[in-house]
Amino acid sequence: MHESAYAIAKSLVSVAWADGEYADAEKQMLSAVFDAFGATEKETLDLHAYAPGRRTLEDVPLQDLSAADRRVLLQYAVFLSYADGHQSPDEVAFLTELAAKLRIADEEAKSLMEAARVRAEAHKHLL
Repeated sequence: MHESAYAIAKSLVSVAWADGEYADAEKQMLSAVFDAFGATEKETLDLHAYAPGRRTLEDVPLQDLSAADRRVLLQYAVFLSYADGHQSPDEVAFLTELAAKLRIADEEAKSLMEAARVRAEAHKHLL
């Protein structure tokens, strides 16, 4: 897996913890993301070993994310926040904080999150 894809995947673990729980639906969605990103067996094992410990915004490896990667991360984060079928207020707050940490301007962040929210809502039945 490319270094930036690994950084996005690792960051998504923090998103999975946004509501204070690392639920089965989030585990399954992260596994699918790791697979879609082409994670090797070792990378997948490493990411799954990393995930059970509570992760926060402080664990997002900004230095490994380009400007484009940060936008991709934000959109994946929104989608992951729907893993259990809805976004909790804690998840919405986390996403707003994540956008600020990623240094994405407010208007652009709102646009990216809204587009991802619409896609997630349209595909909730697949989760």
